[in-house]
Amino acid sequence: MIRMTITATILVALSWLVLGQAEKPAPELELKDVEGRALRLSDHKGKVVLLNFWATWCAPCRAEMPDLVKWQREYKSRGLQVIGVTYPPEELAEVRGFIKSAKVNYPVALGDERTKAMFDNGDILPITVVIDKKGMIREVIQGIVFPEEFAQKVKPLLR
Repeated sequence: MIRMTITATILVALSWLVLGQAEKPAPELELKDVEGRALRLSDHKGKVVLLNFWATWCAPCRAEMPDLVKWQREYKSRGLQVIGVTYPPEELAEVRGFIKSAKVNYPVALGDERTKAMFDNGDILPITVVIDKKGMIREVIQGIVFPEEFAQKVKPLLR
């Protein structure tokens, strides 16, 4: 009986912890895009946002970009918005050239270490923050977002 009580207490505590993390609102974020315009995360409330931190010098970031472009094209009408955020050091001209050659079809903003630290303190790139239609952080994915992971963690939010 004691073992069952302890197990139940642990399960309740863990579920509260997990649910509490899932209900964390995305912070207010305003950055400049590569054209110098203001890009506000709050402007995309009502959409599922993939906030993708990347760098031109990051090979895994470059490898996942074609999937992000594909998902933006295929799921935009269902409420998906991919937003790229560069991680320094980055030169504006280099970023512009890269996103043009990669045919990036979503907005790209210039970030810094503090921007990334609002969502993740690790050194891993890329990272993708999944934000639901209500503006709540649902997931922080470290490393490449694989198609199976997109199907499991993002597509259900688009319904």
